[in-house]
Amino acid sequence: MRILLLTQVLPYPADSGPKIKTFNVLRHLADRHHVHLVSFVRSEAERAAAEELQRWCVTVDAIQLHRSRIRDVMSLIEALLRRRSFLVQRDESVAMHSCIERLLYQYPIDAVHADQLTMGQFAVNVPVRLRVLDEHNAVWTIVRRAAGQERWGPRRLLAELEWRRLKQYEGELCRAFDRILVVSEDDLDNLKDAAVTDLPATVVPIAVDAEEFKFAPPDASARHILSLATMFYPPNIEGVEWFSEYVFPQVRRDAPDTRFFIVGSRPPANIRQLATDGSGIEVTGFVQDLDPYLRACGVLVVPLRAGSGMRVKILEAFARGIPVVSTTVGVEGIEARHGEHLLVADSPGGFARCVLDVLSNPESAARRAIAARRLIEERYDREPALRTLDDVYPVDDLTHRLVPVTGA
Repeated sequence: MRILLLTQVLPYPADSGPKIKTFNVLRHLADRHHVHLVSFVRSEAERAAAEELQRWCVTVDAIQLHRSRIRDVMSLIEALLRRRSFLVQRDESVAMHSCIERLLYQYPIDAVHADQLTMGQFAVNVPVRLRVLDEHNAVWTIVRRAAGQERWGPRRLLAELEWRRLKQYEGELCRAFDRILVVSEDDLDNLKDAAVTDLPATVVPIAVDAEEFKFAPPDASARHILSLATMFYPPNIEGVEWFSEYVFPQVRRDAPDTRFFIVGSRPPANIRQLATDGSGIEVTGFVQDLDPYLRACGVLVVPLRAGSGMRVKILEAFARGIPVVSTTVGVEGIEARHGEHLLVADSPGGFARCVLDVLSNPESAARRAIAARRLIEERYDREPALRTLDDVYPVDDLTHRLVPVTGA
């Protein structure tokens, strides 16, 4: 099949959760079909990186996405006037529509694959025989949870309005597609709630390539705590703040030499300000080499209290053998069990006790790490995890070729 893949984030380099998910889907499809990629990019560096994807794709088109406070305010005003979701309105792009029209004219496209909710607006009316919406999350639930954590005021009122409009839009969009891809049954239930009907859905969990990760559990000398997340994503910011304010001080009372490393790109000012003298907290921003932190830290914490979908950082930690402590929200969508693969807690005291348990009982942590690695190999390795994609995109031996198609 000839598949038009539309992505909101350029999936290369695969250095964050959404990119890893999309990149593995792209590779799987490109091994079996002809993929034409159209992706938003945000910088010249991303535009240059897009050229690397020509190794897997027949064509690659990069569409500049401009973001600024002024543009966001204008998008918010327009969304309010049109009674539309701000998140969807913000990504509206004439250039994206034009590029899709050109590709449909140049190539006999069989299917369109919209990666993430906001790309659905560009695919829903494309005249092809198969239209697929790949939902990384049930997005409306993320906004609803975030709204519930805001204090009452203008921000809370806007967030309450946004999640309600987003829920209606997400339900309508899901009903309009031929097939919906979800990463978990939990997300599917939430999308059915939005759509107020059953949906033609396939569960395709987020996958990692187990061969890329050496199983190397930390030794007993690893006494510190690691957070590994993109620090411009609001649920990650809120979770790290919660851990730093309510959990980490309890850990430090019993283990005063323990340090907390917050690793991840683009930390905002309120996160950087956590690293005060004597706090035991270090905010690194993006780091090229994770190994020093992985060797120094005995536990990865995932203190998410809002979100949806699956956390790739948990899958990668499982693959590496890094013990994990997570909230219930953090581990949603992953078939991992408390006490067998990781430890789970939602209260500050319970979370602190779990972290201290990992650091003080390395033998138990090691047993859970072995079970977690086995779970990755059996359920979340790239090949077994993405096999259900072949039911959505069957390989036609008459049209499948390993050489690129150069035109219609």
